Amino acid sequence: MNVLLGLPLAVPLLGAALSMVVRRLWAQRAISFVALAIAVGSSLAVLVRVITTDEIVVSRLGGWPAAVAITLVGDRLAAVMLVIATSVLAVVLVFAIGQRAVDERSPYYHPTYLVLSAGVAQAFLSGDLFNLFVAFELLLMASYVLLTLEGTDAQVRSGTTYVVLNIVESLVLLTAVGLVFAATGTVSMAELPARLADLPDGVRTGLNLLLLVAFGIKAAVFPLFFWLPDSYPTAPSSVTAVFAGLLTKVGVYALIRTEMLLFPGGQSTLLLWIACLTMIVGVLGAISHSDMKRILSFHIVSQIGYMVLGIALGTQAAIAATVLFLVHQIPVKTSLFLVQGIVERETGASAFSDVGGMARRSGALAALFMLPALSLAGLPPFSGFIGKFALVRAGFDDDQYVVVGIALLGSLLTLVSMTKIWIGVFWGDVQPVVPEGRVGVLRHHRLMSAATIVVVGSTLAIAAFAGPLYSFCVGAAAQLVDPSQYIEAVLGS
Repeated sequence: MNVLLGLPLAVPLLGAALSMVVRRLWAQRAISFVALAIAVGSSLAVLVRVITTDEIVVSRLGGWPAAVAITLVGDRLAAVMLVIATSVLAVVLVFAIGQRAVDERSPYYHPTYLVLSAGVAQAFLSGDLFNLFVAFELLLMASYVLLTLEGTDAQVRSGTTYVVLNIVESLVLLTAVGLVFAATGTVSMAELPARLADLPDGVRTGLNLLLLVAFGIKAAVFPLFFWLPDSYPTAPSSVTAVFAGLLTKVGVYALIRTEMLLFPGGQSTLLLWIACLTMIVGVLGAISHSDMKRILSFHIVSQIGYMVLGIALGTQAAIAATVLFLVHQIPVKTSLFLVQGIVERETGASAFSDVGGMARRSGALAALFMLPALSLAGLPPFSGFIGKFALVRAGFDDDQYVVVGIALLGSLLTLVSMTKIWIGVFWGDVQPVVPEGRVGVLRHHRLMSAATIVVVGSTLAIAAFAGPLYSFCVGAAAQLVDPSQYIEAVLGS
């Protein structure tokens, strides 16, 4: 079973190498599907093992001792994130093929996409800070290629901003990892809690802040988010959907790991301020725009604030709510960008001035937007309401009434911005369709629609099975709040 931990990382990398050798598009598509199918299957097997045995699955590559081995760790949080990530990557690949964009037909798209998948898997499974840094580097290289693969001026310009900021993030993270090793003699996340606790308060705080800045850039929290709204809208919708659904969530995942395992309660006040400002600034940016893709890009930022809020509160209830909210956000954000991709494919635009009356053209497409949009705003009975309700209740339990009020205001403004998209894109006057935006072959259009339906359906499934899912999240939170099981699983008794 422990061998299965390495498959979501190794198989996509092998598939990427094969795709570089085999340049035929149909063969690359087949390799990508097989690689991602194996990744999904192995991830599901790990999740089932974690649930049924209540154990933490550990794999030490090469059989080396825990102190020096490259260790992969699959606890409840890592396992559920891995399943969702690999599943989303597989479904969005179907959408990308249906979209028939220039980038997907490039011989470099599928190898890069598989490298991105491997980087995401490694980030969730890494048991030490250095290999987490390596995972971030895989993500950076692959995401930069995907972001600029069409080679337009807008993509290269925004991609340059993206890569420069992420190089800064890499430099900060590498510096933090080096200083952590210099101060403690290890980068293992199982050994670090005890060794960091022995450091002087000032040194420990400095290391915490360095990691907070590095992961904050990746998660796009205030004030480190400014690169995201300019970078994501220039990419094809299939690429933006993966970025929106997964890449910033990798940063949130890293924040959860470091703040709960390495520095519990270390920067709770600072994180509360960051959470509030991220929620409000992100949603205000969304309201101020009149382009569907840019509004959704700003909402990536806004919703990150809710997750940071749960990390700042730090209680078991708050962490359980954060995990639930994180699980809900990945398919919701992905589905909204997939709907936007269909709109853009049909009309050739996403600005309100060029798009209108989509509900009259396709009532089904309007429904596919409305369901995740209402969930994003936190309306009952959708998954977003359940996640936000759990966070609000945790905030009340911790007497954080002002923060809870800001979170509720952010939800109200989110509903306003979703209504703005509804009126501008799906209601109003029908705009003439750009001929080049039409899908030339019906089966490709069906692929895009089918992929979107699957992702939207998963958001409804999260709401339908919210009870068992929340119980799972409570178990994940218990492992995070009390890391003794994690440490014992990695280091041994």
